[in-house]
Amino acid sequence: MTGKPIEGRMTAAAEGEVTVFLIGMRINRFRALRTWWPVFTAMPRMLKELSQEKGGGLIGFRALLGGPRLLYVVQYWDSKDKLLAYASAQDKQHRPAWAAFNRRMRNGKGDVGFWHETYVVPSGSYESVYVNMPEFGLGEATGVTPVGRRGDRAADRLAS
Repeated sequence: MTGKPIEGRMTAAAEGEVTVFLIGMRINRFRALRTWWPVFTAMPRMLKELSQEKGGGLIGFRALLGGPRLLYVVQYWDSKDKLLAYASAQDKQHRPAWAAFNRRMRNGKGDVGFWHETYVVPSGSYESVYVNMPEFGLGEATGVTPVGRRGDRAADRLAS
């Protein structure tokens, strides 16, 4: 986590619908480097491409470790339509990486696992608070604002 802590109670400055996309891989056999390494290296290329594309829909992300075998990325998108458009775009990094991954999965006999989850969160259905933290999560993706501007309690922020 980078950045200097912001004193006090802050909340994400997000407005409107937000799409949260979780995607990850599990290394089932560390010795099967040829199977899982290309999966591992494909995601940074896609995130770089998405980060450089203004208006592409990705508004922020965080890569995380879930133990020695599990790596995943939390992504925040401004719309599900832009996420789905990227996933199916013929001229972007995702399509060739997905095709290659599927070939390796068939040949790899379970060497690497893959998962993703997508959540479309309507406006007024998400809430956040960050106390003495640098911008993080949705707040890192959209910026932060003092809690009082959105309501002092979680229930108040969820209602707005």
